[in-house]
Amino acid sequence: MHGARTDLARWVGAPHVLGGADCHRYEHDERGLFHGRALAVVRPGTTVELAHVVTYCAQHDIAMVPQGGHTGYCGGATPDASGTQIVISLERLNRILALDPVAHTITVEAGATLAAAQAAAVSAARLFPLAMASQASCQIGGNLSTNAGGLAVLRYGTARDLALGLRVVLADGQVFDKLSTLRKDTSGYDLKQLFIGAEGTLGIISAVTLKLFPLQPRTSAWVSVDSVTAASALLSDLRRSTNDALTSFEYIGETALALLAEPPLGLRPPLGGAHQLLVECAGDDAPALLEQVLGAALEAGAVADVVIAHNETQRAHMWRTRESIPAAEKLAGGSVKHDIAVPVSAVPAFIEAANALLGDAWPGVRACVYGHLGDGNVHLNVLAPSNVAPTEFLGTQAAAISAAVHRLACEMSGSFSAEHGVGVLKRDALNVHASPVACALMREVKQALDPRGLMNPGKLVPALAP
Repeated sequence: MHGARTDLARWVGAPHVLGGADCHRYEHDERGLFHGRALAVVRPGTTVELAHVVTYCAQHDIAMVPQGGHTGYCGGATPDASGTQIVISLERLNRILALDPVAHTITVEAGATLAAAQAAAVSAARLFPLAMASQASCQIGGNLSTNAGGLAVLRYGTARDLALGLRVVLADGQVFDKLSTLRKDTSGYDLKQLFIGAEGTLGIISAVTLKLFPLQPRTSAWVSVDSVTAASALLSDLRRSTNDALTSFEYIGETALALLAEPPLGLRPPLGGAHQLLVECAGDDAPALLEQVLGAALEAGAVADVVIAHNETQRAHMWRTRESIPAAEKLAGGSVKHDIAVPVSAVPAFIEAANALLGDAWPGVRACVYGHLGDGNVHLNVLAPSNVAPTEFLGTQAAAISAAVHRLACEMSGSFSAEHGVGVLKRDALNVHASPVACALMREVKQALDPRGLMNPGKLVPALAP
């Protein structure tokens, strides 16, 4: 171990090669589900340094675990317990490399936080639209590696849709460098897409060129509706009536609202009701447009009540309420988390079927339902019955509950993983729900680009079926 650390220090500097207790914060995931032990933690500061580290590891058959902002939910950036894997932290690769307001592009290193990329765009009166609660700490490389979604997919798409070019260090240390700013390029395979969503199993993203958009004012509204079906109907009407200016359409269910209201958070939305929405539109005319469209919906009985944010303080309170749901679940003892997607039109039926399934098989559980209704991504998280300790419930029931929820989503033409990746947590689910042809193709791509299996081994790639 000491020899490898000494050798790697030649490339990145001794302060950036960690061992022993200094590795601790890099050896577990954000949710505390996965714990490992690293041979060392290496923190390269440039792509050249990263390439030297990967080359050394490849030459010495040392497995590598790329790690970003430590916000993942599926164990995709945690080393195993063997003590033989090197964690490659990208936290020092955090520079804004270029910003072109005319072309509406920004080029950033993989370790830059999402918030830093957003702020750089705003400094040029532009918008980088990827947004999520963890944006102050999650990193761009991790966002691309998991194809992160977030709060504005309805309008702008996922991380995959926002990437124009990548710089990637391959499994043998070679650098695939195509930080292209082109919007149109049909010169062969779109190779960057191999690495987006691959969770570091094919190579390590070191920099990315991203799309920017005009910076427009945004207006938020909190809406109470009578049902999820009414919410879906409102979504369709808002998209049509606002000429698709809708950027976010978030659903918050009854259990989520109750958890938010409990101490110490004590967050109460501006309206009552069991089914509530946070909607947002972009544009100079968004306030008047939302007032007109939602006012008409209120008069028609399509919605129960509406509050429009008239200043940034009101808007921030709305978003803080929505984004505090994961913290509220954690304070309640944790939950069995699900990150599913179904066709947008099938969301009401999925929620109804899932509630019935859970109520029949696990009486007394609470389903905390919230998420990105506008793009079909539902977080249906299951909390323990009141008479069962959360730790006992999670330890004994999580696997069976997730299998049932994932199966239901896939039966409805959906996915068991919408925006949080696969990692270790859902690797077996991928083997179950992806087609044999898809699984075989993934293994063939992995074999072609990482024949010795050194890049983030044990993550994402489905194993051979027994």
